[in-house]
Amino acid sequence: MAIEQVDLNKWMSNKTGIVHPIAAQLKGKDFISLHDFSTDELKYILNFAHDLKLKQKEGQPHHILKGKTLGMIFQKSSTRTRVSFEVGMYHLGGTALFLSSNDLQIGRGEPIKDTARVLSRYVDGIMIRTYSHDDVLELAKYSDVPVINALTDLLHPCQILADLMTIEEHHGKLKGEKLTYIGDGNNIAHSLMFGGAKMGMHVVIAAPEGYQPNPEVVKLAKEDAKLSGGSITVTEDIKEASKNTNVLYTDVWASMGQEEEANERIKHLKSYQINSELLKLAHDNCIVMHCLPAHRGEEITEEVLEGPQSVVFDEAENRLHAQKAIMALTM
Repeated sequence: MAIEQVDLNKWMSNKTGIVHPIAAQLKGKDFISLHDFSTDELKYILNFAHDLKLKQKEGQPHHILKGKTLGMIFQKSSTRTRVSFEVGMYHLGGTALFLSSNDLQIGRGEPIKDTARVLSRYVDGIMIRTYSHDDVLELAKYSDVPVINALTDLLHPCQILADLMTIEEHHGKLKGEKLTYIGDGNNIAHSLMFGGAKMGMHVVIAAPEGYQPNPEVVKLAKEDAKLSGGSITVTEDIKEASKNTNVLYTDVWASMGQEEEANERIKHLKSYQINSELLKLAHDNCIVMHCLPAHRGEEITEEVLEGPQSVVFDEAENRLHAQKAIMALTM
């Protein structure tokens, strides 16, 4: 696999006194949407993530953020997000501070802009996992330190960066790859379109009427795809969408906060399932992805999730390495 390696040791020691120009422009930048980044910037972050993973596997210390602290605001709980960010900061030599809604005055009505300005005086970066995307935008507007979007109802950029990293590991490239997402046109679908478009991929979203992705996100992603040689397609036809695809991807039908809609969603999405029959339509090299947690027997079958083409646990691991790259480069 021909992935250009970042000279991490040189970047860390900076003996030459020269910082890579992309590294310089990423320093202090918020990580809110993949749409905000150039293709070269995303390639640099991905290369950095691959190198950090190699360093970790080889047991090489990489305390890039020694002495720094990340404040982690959780209004939505998560296994992978909390553990990967906390462990990632430990690997980077820094400290992660878990802050739930119960720990902050933000849960008792303090304005987000006040929370942003206070936390900026205490920590070197803020990660937030919440419902409203506007809350993240306001937090970033008033924060003096970089803000990392760990999930909103609109976008999930950290997950998709890890997904892109996983596809590179298994296929050696991103440009020209066809990625098919099956199911609810949610935050995962939105960020897949942004990330895939930036990297020159052909992203197909197969979702039923009423569950298709945000039209403004589709519009912006199509504009990005024109620049990179990729494409964005939205359809209701899962069989056509899955033909000769290199990646089949799905997510739960009812996300956190949508529990009351679960039965209605199952009724509309029950035919939008990744199963062995759908997988037969895909390219021979097709990998199967899911951001987890999975509802086996709903959006994906047990057979496919546990099958030889599934890379869901590689994908889950890469949340750690991709987020380490984001933190190391922005904080």
